[in-house]
Order: sequence, then C-alpha cells, then structure tokens
Amino acid sequence: MKRFVMALGLIFIILALVAFVHPNFDYHKSEEVAKIGPVTATMNKRERTTVPPLVAAAFLVAGALLLVLAPKLSQ
Repeated sequence: MKRFVMALGLIFIILALVAFVHPNFDYHKSEEVAKIGPVTATMNKRERTTVPPLVAAAFLVAGALLLVLAPKLSQ
C-alpha cells in the first residue's frame, strides 16, 4: 500500500509538471456528419483543450502530500 501511494504521488507530480510546461494539447474527435441508409460519413475534428493552472497546482500539492504521508501508512 505504501509503494502504491508513493507511486501515485509521483505520477501526480509528473502530471502537474507536464501541465505547467505544456498546458495546451490537441486531440481528434470523430463526428458523424451524415447518414444515408447504411452509409455514414464521419469527419475527424481537431480540438484543443487547456489544463487550468489551478488544476495543475492541485495535482502538485496532492502529489506532494501523498509522498509525505506515504511513510506514515506503515505505522
């Protein structure tokens, strides 16, 4: 359990640092635009999202807390 909590804390910290360095990321969303009988037409749409700095800071604080509290789980 202690190792799991420490690993989770490290993952949270890494995600927070990535979110601070690169807050915008793109992804592709497939959208159905037309359907005529058995034939469908889809369109891949490129969308961009931004990770708010407050969310990144929350992940950083949560990761630090998990790393600090993990050794106390064995007691």
